[in-house]
Amino acid sequence: MDPYRLLRPLIFRLDPEQAHDLCFRLGKFAQRIPVVMPLLQSALGKPDLPLTRMVLGLRFASPVGLAAGLDKGAQLLPMWKALGFGFVEIGTVTPRPQPGNPKPRLFRLPEEGLILNRMGFNSEGADVVAKRLKHRPSGLIVGGNIGKNKETPEAQALDDYRSAYRTLAPFVDYVALNISSPNTPGLRNLQAPEALKPLLAGMLAQREALGLGHQPLLVKLAPDLPPEELDAIVDVVVASGINGIIATNTTLDRGIVSERNRARIEHLGAGGLSGRGLRVKAQAIHRRILKRLPPDVKFMASGGVGFGEDALQALTDGADLIQVYSALIFEGPALVSRMNRELAEYLP
Repeated sequence: MDPYRLLRPLIFRLDPEQAHDLCFRLGKFAQRIPVVMPLLQSALGKPDLPLTRMVLGLRFASPVGLAAGLDKGAQLLPMWKALGFGFVEIGTVTPRPQPGNPKPRLFRLPEEGLILNRMGFNSEGADVVAKRLKHRPSGLIVGGNIGKNKETPEAQALDDYRSAYRTLAPFVDYVALNISSPNTPGLRNLQAPEALKPLLAGMLAQREALGLGHQPLLVKLAPDLPPEELDAIVDVVVASGINGIIATNTTLDRGIVSERNRARIEHLGAGGLSGRGLRVKAQAIHRRILKRLPPDVKFMASGGVGFGEDALQALTDGADLIQVYSALIFEGPALVSRMNRELAEYLP
């Protein structure tokens, strides 16, 4: 029996952010006990060798990764490795510390497998996270997801991304530019081709200036873009020389919520939705993007991926890697090993 099934009703009695903080405190305590992580990995099992794949010049033990947003400060990397993740994307990390949006800012809808969040890039800042990354575990691919500070004007966004990159990039395996969170005012405007072109050019120049030309640089897109606008953005990304795309971030579309719960979600207010209900919308975005990507531009599928069959479908559609987040909250730590086993059974 999965112990999380027994504990979840108790955990879900807590405010979501309080539950998150409690689980992280317990996780950090467990990591300090030498035998716990090996025992956890032994119980859940390492990813099977056939799952190993080379993507972006990096060796991933599994195509299943943890999406940005859960471990913003790289605090539980040994635990994620023990659970069977092939990679972890930390962040979003901002160049300077900021508290994020006022609480409450995180909500669950368990009956629909959905999470509403308006966290707003709460971050310890790049310096703090970089120091922690100096002690990251070996054998786990770590990506750094970076964004601008809330008070930074859109016209100066590149300065923030450069600053965060300079601090974080030497300690991660790839960097993702978050320009698609709905919870930082004006951030999604950076997806517009006229804003995106100079941003990507500036970041590629910064990468070269640091002598990190080999390090993959990706961009994360929103699920709420009109089809023609999405096509134009993908074309800009491809032409720029960026190494990959991650899609999707959370959605502002309340239509993914069932009618019986729509009023409840509206009452909770602003924020992006993630989880099971996003799967169909995200899948359509994934397939549209993949049709326009050349083989050398890689794709990470995120959004509504919660079970082995979702991951298998995304990989069959052409994704190189997949990311999970919300499903981990509802299904618990054993989710990753189950996904790995199912993928090992069905992938060629």
